[in-house]
Amino acid sequence: MERRLTAILSADVKGYSRLMSDDEEATIRTLTAYHAVMTALMQHPHGRVVDSPGDNLLAEFASAVDVVQSAVAIQQQLRTKNAALPAQRKMEFRIGINVGDVIVEEVRLYGDGVNIAARLEGLAEAGGFTFRGRCAIRSRTSWRNFCKSPLTHWKA
Repeated sequence: MERRLTAILSADVKGYSRLMSDDEEATIRTLTAYHAVMTALMQHPHGRVVDSPGDNLLAEFASAVDVVQSAVAIQQQLRTKNAALPAQRKMEFRIGINVGDVIVEEVRLYGDGVNIAARLEGLAEAGGFTFRGRCAIRSRTSWRNFCKSPLTHWKA
């Protein structure tokens, strides 16, 4: 089995069951539109969607910098899109990010690296993300430390 170190993003919708209970068709339309936005933003910094069952989306990136920049862009874009929706229809994603070892089988990823990203997703605030580890991101002009502690929370 192939193993590799990769940056993993796991995202899901806070309150998805409530949204589906209120209006399944509207929820599916919004989810489909948001998944398309997320997928496009992930592909730009060298990411790829691995799986997207229901309201979950699992993606892989070549680096911690790419995954963090993607998560920031996703949450900012979805925040803008949510501004046009009534409060009860807003769809906010929680994102967990982990850099870890995974097992690759065809296009799927398995292992603790994926499991930890999924657990971190549960710790994230709606509209934000939780990252385990250290990283730095590049702004337009310079690098700066983004993650100062072993577990970092960010909200758009």
